[in-house]
This record gives sequence, structure tokens and C-alpha cells, in this order.
Amino acid sequence: MVLDLVLIGLAITLYPLPIMAFVLVLSSPGGVWKGLAFILAWLACLVAVIAAVLLLTGGGPPAPRSAPSTAALAAKLAIGVCLVLYGEHRRRSSRSATAVDTVRPAPEETAPASRMARTSVWAAAGFAVLLQPWGMVAAAAATVVEADLAHGTSYLALLAFCVLATASLLTMELLMVFAPRWAQQTLSDMRSWLAAHQDQAIVVTSLCLGFWLAGKAIFELTR
Repeated sequence: MVLDLVLIGLAITLYPLPIMAFVLVLSSPGGVWKGLAFILAWLACLVAVIAAVLLLTGGGPPAPRSAPSTAALAAKLAIGVCLVLYGEHRRRSSRSATAVDTVRPAPEETAPASRMARTSVWAAAGFAVLLQPWGMVAAAAATVVEADLAHGTSYLALLAFCVLATASLLTMELLMVFAPRWAQQTLSDMRSWLAAHQDQAIVVTSLCLGFWLAGKAIFELTR
């Protein structure tokens, strides 16, 4: 369970779409407070999903080969396959869109920033909910089924997952608070890099995590 949660947490924290949105949030007027709202809503979603799973399992893992255990593995297999298919779809579509992206006019790039500047703190929180990579969060939920709250290591693993899945956002928020000038330049460079490599990052993240989840689920189901 621990290794799966670490890998899923890494995939979530490195997923480019919410990072791109968070960069725009931080770069807007009042960005620190909007960023805090984004992070709190992001964490609330993760905690709510984990709490819901633990309530269903009673804080104890299902017996091996039982119906709940098999259902959780089947869910992880389905999510892994979907991530692989999605990653392959993005890989194929990014090839045909490369020429269009290269000649995209400047107004298209600045429009999201101008819209983000007018968003409120509540809207920033809403973006966190909408942009959460829910497929990966669902994979985490299927993994949390294995948690055993009778052992302290499970608590640590769940806490580490939440922190890891939020690490990139927390890092950017802290940079903006304690080193705003340097953070502004860093966020600008990050935004430019993500704009140029967003599809590649999505493909790599989706394929790597998808193959891991599918392969691990198949191994567990067939052993």
C-alpha cells in the first residue's frame, strides 16, 4: 500500500494541469490568499475521499480474496487501463496539434491570466476541486482500502500521501510568501515550460502510473 500511495501522490503532485492553474492563481492580485484557498480545497478533497473509504472499510483491510478485496483490485486495474489509454490518446493527439500550438497567437496565452486575475478566493477553491486529477485520486481510494488503522504506519502513510500530493502547491505557496520577487520569476519560467511541455508531462505521468497500477493489480489478481 505504501509504495502505491507514494507513486500516486507523486503523479498527482506533478500533474501539470492543476500546477498550471495554481501558477496563474498565485500570479494574480491577492494570489497568496487565493493560493491558500486552492490548497485548502485541494487537501479537503483528498481527506474527504480517504475518510469516506475508511468509513466503508471500518478502518481495517478486507480479507484476501474476499469480494471487497477483489473489487478494489479490479478498480485499480480499470483505472490503470484508463490512464494508459488516456496517456496514449494524448500522445497521439499532441503530435497532430504540435503545428497549431507553435503558431498560437499571443492573445490566446494571456487570456487565462487575465481571467484568473478577476477570480475570487472562492473561485480559486472551486478550481482546486475541478482540476483535481480524479482518476488518480480514485486510484488512491482503491489503495486506501488496504489501510489498517490498528497500526500507526497506516496513519503515517495516509498523512504522507496527502502531503506528497500537495507538495508542489505548498512549495510554490511558501516561495510566494517568503521570496515573492524570486518566486514571480520562477513561476513565470515554470508557466512557460509547462505551456511548451504540458502534453509530454501528461503522457509520461499517465502512462507510468497506469502501467504500474494495471500491472500490480493483474499480479495480485492472478497470484
